[in-house]
Amino acid sequence: MDEVKAIQQRVQEHRDEIIQFMRDICAIPSMESQIGPVGERIQAEMRKLGWDEARFDKMGNTIGRIGDGPKVIVYDSHIDTVGVGDPSEWEWDPFVGKVEDGVLYARGACDEKGSTPGMVYGLAIARDLGLLDGYTVYYFGNMEEWCDGIAPNAFVEADPKVRPDFVVIGEPTKMQVYRGHKGRIELKITASGRSAHAASHYLGDNAVYKMAGVIMAIRDLDRRFRFGMGGHPLQGMSSIAVTDVSVRTASLNAVPDQFTIFLDRRITLNEPHDEVIAQVRGLIPDYLQHEILVEELFYDEPSYTGFVFPVSKYYPAWLLDDNHPLAQAGLEAIEALWGEARPLGAWDFSTNGTYWAGKAGIPSIGLGPGDEKTAHMRHENVPLDEVVRAAEFYALLPKILKDKI
Repeated sequence: MDEVKAIQQRVQEHRDEIIQFMRDICAIPSMESQIGPVGERIQAEMRKLGWDEARFDKMGNTIGRIGDGPKVIVYDSHIDTVGVGDPSEWEWDPFVGKVEDGVLYARGACDEKGSTPGMVYGLAIARDLGLLDGYTVYYFGNMEEWCDGIAPNAFVEADPKVRPDFVVIGEPTKMQVYRGHKGRIELKITASGRSAHAASHYLGDNAVYKMAGVIMAIRDLDRRFRFGMGGHPLQGMSSIAVTDVSVRTASLNAVPDQFTIFLDRRITLNEPHDEVIAQVRGLIPDYLQHEILVEELFYDEPSYTGFVFPVSKYYPAWLLDDNHPLAQAGLEAIEALWGEARPLGAWDFSTNGTYWAGKAGIPSIGLGPGDEKTAHMRHENVPLDEVVRAAEFYALLPKILKDKI
């Protein structure tokens, strides 16, 4: 395929620029959804490469566009990161990072700044080679760490012209094509009691004690999941975990009158939303049903620009059919570029696919450099060869897909 050789040659010509661009965006902190400065750096690179459009949206995400054809593809890469904890515990500067044996170690290197250079350069190369005829392609550099799917939801709702036909997600996949993942629901359970002085605690109603049995039931439910209850043949086992607690008490010498736990419940395709909620409520004894309340969490925090887009913290599971033209195009692109067949996979964690595919029903796949298991860790890393090679995939995919649709 002539296009393959042309793409690979162009990518290698830009190798040093791609790697420097990667180092630059990792060096810009973008924790807690503060993605303005890194967005500016990305937009500067897009302008240098002649993208038709490079801008912020109302939420503060970065949007780049090439072309105005009838078929629309969005390349999605979240450019925010988790925090670094105590910087003194890192063996190197988490933002400057280090390169060792061709691997970049830095915060965000794997999750998920690693896909951005390939997307920005790959799509520009595809345009220069005439491979984007009939397409409108978007790069979407967004905030995702604190609420999966809110950014693409706001992007599509805010611009009625943006109706993607296909989405490519750049979360790390070890350079395989991924086609789905489990979903999740974030919940809180609140037990109400009655305050009293600790010296006369029997006059009160201790909310912590009410919750103790529920916590044990949650632990036992998760154990049942691990031993084969429920789950999905491709997406794996369900799970449930207590992830945070909050207590309300008048003082350290008073009985708490309110105790709240927060849950992360990972769900598979064969677990309907209402059944999951009913299952959690079923862990509460009948005689406490009116004293312990289960609620779904809601996300309505303003972005760094002040933009608010309220959404429920329900993130659907999704799985693209392995015979779908987009999945098959991804597999063919890998084989054409690198001469090997790689199996389809799925993420362990959640991505913006919860909106793209889970809520909006838009066919989506993922391919990104790095191994997701290093995400959020102090040794987070990405092989720089993969960062560069990802550009080849992002450039070739639209051409192969066009022949299938």
